[in-house]
Amino acid sequence: MRNLNSFKAYDIRGRIPDEIDESLAYDVGRAYAAFVRPHRVAVGYDIRLSSPKLAAALKRGLMDSGSDVLDIGLWGTEGAYFATFAEGLDGGIMVTASHNPPDYNGMKFVREQARPISADTGLQEMRALIGSGRLPAKAAKPGTERQLDIRGKYIEHLLGYVKAASLAKLKVVVDPGNGGAGLIIDALEPHLPFEFVKVNSTPDGTFPHGVPNPMLEENRAATADVVRRAGAHLGIAWDGDYDRCFFFDESGRFIEGYYLVGLLAEVFLRQEPGARIVHDPRLTWNTLDIVQRYGGKAVQCKSGHAFIKQKMREVDAAYGGEMSAHHYFRRFAYCDSGMIPWLLVLGMMSERAEPLSALVGERMRLFPASGEINRRLSTDAQAILARVRAQYEGRARATDLTDGLSMEFEQWRFNLRGSNTEPLVRLNVESRGSDALMREKTAEVLKLVDG
Repeated sequence: MRNLNSFKAYDIRGRIPDEIDESLAYDVGRAYAAFVRPHRVAVGYDIRLSSPKLAAALKRGLMDSGSDVLDIGLWGTEGAYFATFAEGLDGGIMVTASHNPPDYNGMKFVREQARPISADTGLQEMRALIGSGRLPAKAAKPGTERQLDIRGKYIEHLLGYVKAASLAKLKVVVDPGNGGAGLIIDALEPHLPFEFVKVNSTPDGTFPHGVPNPMLEENRAATADVVRRAGAHLGIAWDGDYDRCFFFDESGRFIEGYYLVGLLAEVFLRQEPGARIVHDPRLTWNTLDIVQRYGGKAVQCKSGHAFIKQKMREVDAAYGGEMSAHHYFRRFAYCDSGMIPWLLVLGMMSERAEPLSALVGERMRLFPASGEINRRLSTDAQAILARVRAQYEGRARATDLTDGLSMEFEQWRFNLRGSNTEPLVRLNVESRGSDALMREKTAEVLKLVDG
């Protein structure tokens, strides 16, 4: 039997070569072509050492199925999104494993207009085609391949989110973690007044300084230290395929992605009063408060890029944000970008002549949050959620099951959910103005989770 464990909820991701190899990549190309029936498909790949060969096999599968391939080369995930919607293509595929260890790789998929393909919208059908051996025969006329250089058009798009002439000459630490973001910073640099202090900026698929994943606390020190030593105004770090960016204020303090959702919501509501803002259920009070304050309409949606993008299209939201540092933009075909957020934040800092700490400090005081806490499963996730719900059922003001279990009380709330991709439960707790209460309730819920 073929090992197809690499098919996940939102993408394909697994260990090389046990779960993903060139043979599977070839068949994925054929299965994608059979499901989407595209004429033209963009293909890109990240900086991992295994990515070029997997991309080559993927392209062969597409072309053998009659699809034309437009090779965008070395990119981040949003390169495939951008190529698909900006060039009017029928789909795009990115070979990447994002923030996973070096011996992993995978693929992310979109169809026309950069609409995501996930387990609910095609990945399971593609998996079934490969697993059953029912892939169509090769096309009588194979597709062609050509290079597609979208970098200039992409840089122009990014610069459209700021007024370069009004930006302040800020010193900014940028840490791509040897992922691909450094290439985009280099391309943007001539157009911006910022002084970039570059850390781990050279793309290197061996990840000599560890896998780029600033969600892990142990991976943040390198960026924070340089911010302090350089006297920088801001620090920014990315994951490997740079669809997420992470912020450090002028003191090197890491700023939770939750507070960036509120800040970016404010940016768009100032531009477009009454706009809809999509957010996830994990942490909500700060976002709801800001959206209400600026006259917007908050729309809650289940966590995960496929759900957020679908909801944004349904309600035509100007912006959507997840506390996991995924930020989505209507002008970017409702897709997530790790480049647009920091440009907007630096634009706001320039406009107000205030540091990031001033822009988010009051919000952090008003709505202190635990940050996401993960616990490895010792039993079924649903059993844990049921145990916690039973404990609080009689006291909660509101219970919501949009994504896992959210329970709200007068002065605090929490969300507890099973991971879609790992054997974990994830907890987030926030309070109204009391850090001590937030910490007390975090410990209380964790005790129930741990059983």
